[in-house]
Amino acid sequence: VVYISLTRSNAEGSIGFLSDYRRMNVAITRARAKLVLVGDSSTLAKTAFYSELIGYAEQLGGYESVWDY
Repeated sequence: VVYISLTRSNAEGSIGFLSDYRRMNVAITRARAKLVLVGDSSTLAKTAFYSELIGYAEQLGGYESVWDY
């Protein structure tokens, strides 16, 4: 199981170091049984990489929003 925090907090809404997609690719492909990503999907979805990742998780039924609770 791999847990990754994608939480960013700044006035600009910048994703900072999370924009290193090669690093993220390595991190998310290490999971064998389960991958858990935690972050602000509205901020992350501003980039194509994370927008596609969120869409993929939704297609698989693996996306949950905190607003649903």
